[in-house]
Amino acid sequence: MESPIEMPKRPSLIPGVDLSKMPWWGILLIFAGLSISLLILTDQNYNETFIFLKDGVVTTLRITFFAYIAATILGLFTGLARVSKNPFLFNISTLYVETVRGIPLVVLLLYIAFALVPLFIEGVLSLGIDVSIRDVPMELRAIIALAVGYGAYEGEVFRAGIQSIGKGQMEAARALGLSYFQAMRYVILPQAIRRVLPPLGNDFIALLKDSSLATVLAVNELTQLGRLRRASTFRVLETFNIMAFLYLAMTLFLSAVVRWLEEKMRIVE
Repeated sequence: MESPIEMPKRPSLIPGVDLSKMPWWGILLIFAGLSISLLILTDQNYNETFIFLKDGVVTTLRITFFAYIAATILGLFTGLARVSKNPFLFNISTLYVETVRGIPLVVLLLYIAFALVPLFIEGVLSLGIDVSIRDVPMELRAIIALAVGYGAYEGEVFRAGIQSIGKGQMEAARALGLSYFQAMRYVILPQAIRRVLPPLGNDFIALLKDSSLATVLAVNELTQLGRLRRASTFRVLETFNIMAFLYLAMTLFLSAVVRWLEEKMRIVE
């Protein structure tokens, strides 16, 4: 039987380097990042825009960090309730998940900030506690709203992770004398958390980007400062180039951290 005819390979422009396997997407991003960095250092308009926007990065990261911690805690309890055999816990958690996931996040921000928070303050005032609506800053309202919104999604992530663990492990743990909560804490959850780490990391990155919605509450995060800079200087290109550069730098860095954590906590089958 004749062997198949091998087509001659095209010679590489660089000897010993297969250009088809080069990470061109990464090279292009690095080139774009270096270009923007050079403009920040050499162009006055870019430099002034960067200085104006850098405080927004701190606010954006602060909102993302605290909202994500609250959303993860809320999502964990929601996920546990979603797999519970208690009908009250199951129905309350399901109502929360289905309701919040059906409302656009920007509407949820407005609803919590301008409807639920004032309603809560009125309830506190009726108890005789002296508090003002101004005592709840818009940044805190944004954190609460983002935590509530993402808590529903994290709840489904944890539910899927818990249900991915074989039922035999819970039965074995109960047979060894562990209570339901002990088995969940020491046997099921440690394995489930390792499995749901990738979607949890992706949600953290998504929350970083969705923190830009806090601009509807006039919170001085990155997007809001970008809008103010554009309105005051009419430097549209410089402003949005710097904004995109900063968001991309943060998301790429967080993506690298998430991939590193995945490798460290990888489950060997």
